[in-house]
Amino acid sequence: MTPTLVRQHLSHAGATPRVDLCARARDWSEIQERMLVPLYEAVYERLEVGPGTRLLGLGCGSGLALLMAASRGAVVTGAESDSPERLALARQRLLPEAWDGRARAGARLVDGPPQDAADASTPAFTLVTAFEPIGCLAGDSEGLADLLAAATPLTERGAPVVLAGWGPPERCATSSVLRVATKLADPLRSTGSWRPALRDDLEEVAQRAGLRPDGSGRVACPFGYADVDSAGRGLLSTGLFDAAIAATDQAQVDKELTEALHPHQRRDGTVWMPNVFRYLIARVP
Repeated sequence: MTPTLVRQHLSHAGATPRVDLCARARDWSEIQERMLVPLYEAVYERLEVGPGTRLLGLGCGSGLALLMAASRGAVVTGAESDSPERLALARQRLLPEAWDGRARAGARLVDGPPQDAADASTPAFTLVTAFEPIGCLAGDSEGLADLLAAATPLTERGAPVVLAGWGPPERCATSSVLRVATKLADPLRSTGSWRPALRDDLEEVAQRAGLRPDGSGRVACPFGYADVDSAGRGLLSTGLFDAAIAATDQAQVDKELTEALHPHQRRDGTVWMPNVFRYLIARVP
């Protein structure tokens, strides 16, 4: 769900799979990104995001979460350094020439680290979000604490910072499908392959970033797709299966992913997988 559902880390032991990055970004934007809308809505409602909110979205991807905040009246800035293809789609959604209205006024997108999102004349941010869920890939939180630590000097004291993660595997039907990535990624499973979410994943990242936990919540985020093909494209767009593709090949991953999705296919051909995601609210000291 870069977000993305997961960070697109590849195993250092394997070659980078050859993929059409523009097509993958479109699949993310058109199929997968919307699966986390309940998470975005729950966080924005709890924190009363609206006029007066100055939001910095880390790993903003193709910008759906920013668009939703802007529609509430927030002034939004997105930073994305991992996927220029997704960022290009965010520009189409958010920049002034792409819309007619005042809700997204002041939107800004940065291809780089959070330090590039502000200068001496930029007002401090009142909210930072890192909606790309962690706790599903081995090593998927690496670097996130440093990213958060770099963002905190740009925020007001006491401002909330939101982290997101996968819920317990027993409450995430998609876990059974994601195990395909682990199986096929052997012996590359040390990095970039699925692992069960751990209870304190988010708190550990917040602690490393020097943030103070101040509440959490769980949100139902079912994954629903028109058919098995759409489900496969959506899940592949997360980058979660890249290590498996590097260890085997695209055809093998497609075959086993399709087989793993069949138990979740309903009589009308649609695919439905209930999931629970967790978020943590931490505060800038």
